[in-house]
Amino acid sequence: MPHVNGKSEVADELPFVAPCRQLPAGAPFRWVKRGWADLCAAPLASLSIGLVMTGLVFGILIFAYTYGSYWFVFAMLGGFVFLAPLTCIGVYAVSAQIEREQPVSLLRIVRAAGKRYLDNQMIFALVLLVVFLVWARAGSMVHVFFPMESDPRWVDLLTYFTVGTTIGAIFTVITFSISAFSLPMIMHRNVDSITAIVTSVNAVLRNKAAMFVWVSLIGA
Repeated sequence: MPHVNGKSEVADELPFVAPCRQLPAGAPFRWVKRGWADLCAAPLASLSIGLVMTGLVFGILIFAYTYGSYWFVFAMLGGFVFLAPLTCIGVYAVSAQIEREQPVSLLRIVRAAGKRYLDNQMIFALVLLVVFLVWARAGSMVHVFFPMESDPRWVDLLTYFTVGTTIGAIFTVITFSISAFSLPMIMHRNVDSITAIVTSVNAVLRNKAAMFVWVSLIGA
């Protein structure tokens, strides 16, 4: 990123945003490679966190199916996408310990998350919860476009799914932008949640090609 008099242009324009640099479009593939290296370096902790998250998803499915319906299951899974970034805190902590050349310990991860990062994580969780609630409200309003005929035409169904997909995509982009770099930044730097969120949005906007590759890998 260009610097003027030893200071970042972004830091001059936006004092509450940490400086960021331009990333090549292929950077996400390097991230995946390093993530795989961390998995191999700490398989027990990494797989344990993965199993917990998998169990959480199945728990949501069972709860939704037991007390709701198939549509409720889909709604819960769709909403979980917006809260899912919080589930990555464990693997971020694993990578942080490896980077600092510390023995990887699940107990240390829990202690660090509970003492050092809990306040910022709660603020971030509140932001994601607000996004989730607004999405849920918007999602319920999409049913206005659902055709009322018993045998609807495909054109009418196409309108319904197009509107629903567009609204979901908007909220997904918002969630992705505020969480792409904020949680790793909170885990690795002494910053508050708002600074991390604004920095994440700024970094996403300045690295659209790399972020498109990254979100495509996540989607795949």
